Amino acid sequence: MATDAAQPTTTPGSPGSPGSPGTPGSTDPGATTEAEGAVRAAAPVGSRDEPALQPGSGDGPRVDVAEVTRVLDGRHAEVRDLVRRNLAAHAGVLEEAETLSHADYRERVKDLVVELASTGQTGFGFPEQYGGGGDVGASVAAFETLAFGDLSVLVKVGVQFGLFGGALLQLGTERHHDAHLRDVVEGRLLGCFAMTETGHGSNVQALETVATYDAETQEFTITTPHEGARKDYIGNAALHAEMAVVFAQLDVGGERRGVHAFLVPIRRDGEVLPGVEVEDDGLKMGLNGVDNGRLAFHGVRVPREALLNQFADVSPEGVYTSAIENPNRRFFTMLGTLVQGRVSVGGAGINAAKVALTIATRYSVRRRQFEATGDDQEDLLLDYGLHQRRLFPLIARTYALHFAQDVLREQLHEIAHGGAEGPDGDVAKRDLESRAAGTKALGTWHATHTIQQCRELCGGAGYLAVNRFAALKADTDVFTTFEGDNHVLLQLVAKGLLTDYSSEFSDMDQFDMVRFVAGLAVETVIERTAVHTLLERVRDLLPGGEQWDQEAGLLDTEYQLAMLRFREEHMLSGVARRLKRGIDNGMEPGAVFSRVQDHVIAMARAHVERLVLEAFTDAVAALPDGDTKVALGLLCDLHALTTIEADRGWFLEHGRLSAQRSKAISREISDLCRRLRPIAVDLVDAFAVPEEVLRAPDLVGPVGTGAAAPSPAPVS
Repeated sequence: MATDAAQPTTTPGSPGSPGSPGTPGSTDPGATTEAEGAVRAAAPVGSRDEPALQPGSGDGPRVDVAEVTRVLDGRHAEVRDLVRRNLAAHAGVLEEAETLSHADYRERVKDLVVELASTGQTGFGFPEQYGGGGDVGASVAAFETLAFGDLSVLVKVGVQFGLFGGALLQLGTERHHDAHLRDVVEGRLLGCFAMTETGHGSNVQALETVATYDAETQEFTITTPHEGARKDYIGNAALHAEMAVVFAQLDVGGERRGVHAFLVPIRRDGEVLPGVEVEDDGLKMGLNGVDNGRLAFHGVRVPREALLNQFADVSPEGVYTSAIENPNRRFFTMLGTLVQGRVSVGGAGINAAKVALTIATRYSVRRRQFEATGDDQEDLLLDYGLHQRRLFPLIARTYALHFAQDVLREQLHEIAHGGAEGPDGDVAKRDLESRAAGTKALGTWHATHTIQQCRELCGGAGYLAVNRFAALKADTDVFTTFEGDNHVLLQLVAKGLLTDYSSEFSDMDQFDMVRFVAGLAVETVIERTAVHTLLERVRDLLPGGEQWDQEAGLLDTEYQLAMLRFREEHMLSGVARRLKRGIDNGMEPGAVFSRVQDHVIAMARAHVERLVLEAFTDAVAALPDGDTKVALGLLCDLHALTTIEADRGWFLEHGRLSAQRSKAISREISDLCRRLRPIAVDLVDAFAVPEEVLRAPDLVGPVGTGAAAPSPAPVS
């Protein structure tokens, strides 16, 4: 990563020097000295006051943990600190999750959500006139930070204030806001978001619950026609929700008008109302503090005003009106207003990964194993090259995704506060939806992978429930599914790229979309991606000509970005050509799209990975010269090169890497890991996960005691 500040020089033990970490005779300067170990042992485990480990040669950056935290927290530092204080105050819920009965744990989580509402941290995104903070960006930042703690609390907050409250705010109008919003914000009216059905999850347009308008009584009748149309996996539904936002097919005068949202009371004073059927989903893999349930409606009647009428309305006489004439555009516009949930879940996944990384990194400077260097005592885990290679790229990717999430959050905030009007605003909204889908997919997959790797890096102790990983793994697993299945989300990203965010995108149903992507859009994409020959495009992407990247420094930011841009453009053109070939051969559009789905997913992932790297490089470039810029520059280089290395087969196949350069990248990654070794703990401490919620006594020591954890016996 090229920065204005001087880069740390290559240290002894880098490629070409005798010895390597984890092998007898290693002279790696990243290895911890006896004095260094004594400093660590004397300081309270995980204390923010512990001295920073510095390279013995003095040539590396000195990390000011508080300064890096300020960079990460950004303009929402006060909001994040409020959430951290609340997490610390209520950290006991992490232990209660394992000691309370299932029923009592659910009640504890509900009570805690209501208590958090009283602090204001759950209401930042609502208008001030209804008791909120009027700041959507702050709302997302608060939710992300809440992911450091008990994730049942996080998800129940998301259901209550993000899904239920968010739908009421975005899809309703003043009559709904005045009647209910303050009670929602202050936790007096608990609700749920009833969209998913047993038979339909991702395909929302095909939902089968029906809302039929009766002009004589001026009411809607909500009906579940069969078991497959039950609302399923609905958070808050089993026990606590008094009201539901129900998504149903609107039937007016015998004509179906598509999916609309309705406010439907389901309980009064805790008792289920007539016509409403509730079934408890019971125990789940995780998140058992959330009362998920199934809902069915048997002729439940609600007044005409129950229709959330931001985008469409029905008059007392039964006349349907909407300012958006095209039903598909209306549908996608409605769903687009709910994008905040997707943005929030992605950020929460990234922060859950920070918890795992903090635990695993701290453990690795406590735990010793084998006498690799021939000294009298065994070596610290973090001094082994393989341990660094497994751990540090995950830290780097977490930083990268954090900065990508920053970009996304600010984009959402700007649009939510009126920064996207007119045709350009429509494009900005579609770009937001695409970026939210892609960042959520990569962020939650990263969380799943990182938590698993960190558990393994902590050995047998990591498997004990007392050390947090069991809950982290179980509770985050569903993040890859809710708020959109990740593979479906990447197809949404791909369709946006193929249609160039055309305004026609919003007019299409599922089959029209396939036909458009596989037909008309292909010509546009091929024209756009084949303006020059492939070699000419390479020269455009790689300043200096086609062979430029063979000589460019691996730590050159332009080289790193050019590699990812080339991959993205090449994949986009390739998908378009495959689609066109299928159409030209007479295949049905749906079959064509299905046949190339693996290429579609790879293309979308390449696009999002490019956006993530751009966000990281931009964030580093914006920093003032100094050690923080150098340290984050090292992380950025590590992230860029490991991203290229992970797909080296593709780059080799397409002539962008030689075998020699591929090997050089791997050597550079190992060298970057050695250079990051002395500041690794500081980099995870900068995440500022409250000590009280780390809750891994065998791995980082009991909170506040400063006692060293005993070394666990090897796992046979």
